[in-house]
Amino acid sequence: MTASPLTVGVVGAGRVGAVLGAAFAAAGHEVVAASGVSAASRDRIAHLLPTAAVLPADEVAARARLVIVSVPDDVLAALVAGLAETGALGAGQVVAHTSGAHGLGVLAPAVVAGAAPLALHPAMTFTGTRLDLDRLREGVSFGVTAPADLRPLATRIVADLGGIVEWISDERRALYHAGLAHGANHLVTLVNEAMDRLRDAGVADPARVLDPLLHAALDNTLRLGDSALTGPVSRGDAGTVARHLATLGETAPESVPAYLVLARRTADRAIAAGRLRARDAEPLLDVLVGNREEAAA
Repeated sequence: MTASPLTVGVVGAGRVGAVLGAAFAAAGHEVVAASGVSAASRDRIAHLLPTAAVLPADEVAARARLVIVSVPDDVLAALVAGLAETGALGAGQVVAHTSGAHGLGVLAPAVVAGAAPLALHPAMTFTGTRLDLDRLREGVSFGVTAPADLRPLATRIVADLGGIVEWISDERRALYHAGLAHGANHLVTLVNEAMDRLRDAGVADPARVLDPLLHAALDNTLRLGDSALTGPVSRGDAGTVARHLATLGETAPESVPAYLVLARRTADRAIAAGRLRARDAEPLLDVLVGNREEAAA
């Protein structure tokens, strides 16, 4: 735990805020108050933060030394500005938001009011239940942006949560978040697309079929990078890819554009990694270009 316990306030007891509050409490800090408007947020406060007072956002902030602001990206700036205008933020406080996309700029009103700014983003998905606490303790990475003088405190805070610090510069914050969203959010879409196509092919339990394949592919990719690549694109099998595109065009034309884009990017990476020779890729690239032009027509 940090040298001395912190008083913590959670502004926005959504899935992330409520769980982080519970993690701070488990680490020995005092979660004094939390705000939540929806019934789901209030239920999370009751289950995860039972000793915290349920108060409006400005009163939560005013009571805490460490103010965790965990609200949707598009309302974060206005909320921080509003808290500063009410006088709820000031010297001696640290205001930490949990947005991956924003850096320190969105906390400028808090800084003007005298508070120290911190961007503290846990790189995991949240259910908003106690199950998340176990996942946090396994050592989740936190994308952290902080002024130099606040880095020691930020490091200790993340350690208290069982996490690992990844320092992200302010100007790279959006790129950091794009990488996470591209990998995690688009993976969900991709896997659901794959399950849909397997159902179309008559597979009764697509999840069971994909489970070992996807887990192996993910594990191998995280260990080996582009060397984990397998399949028809990496082999330059233009005929197989052409048949994929033909059957997708007949059965699920909405899947064709995504398949084309991903196949072309896969080919580019396979060539760059030396997995596919450029001359062997030419028939494949012709198929992809031809289908792209046809789809755009």
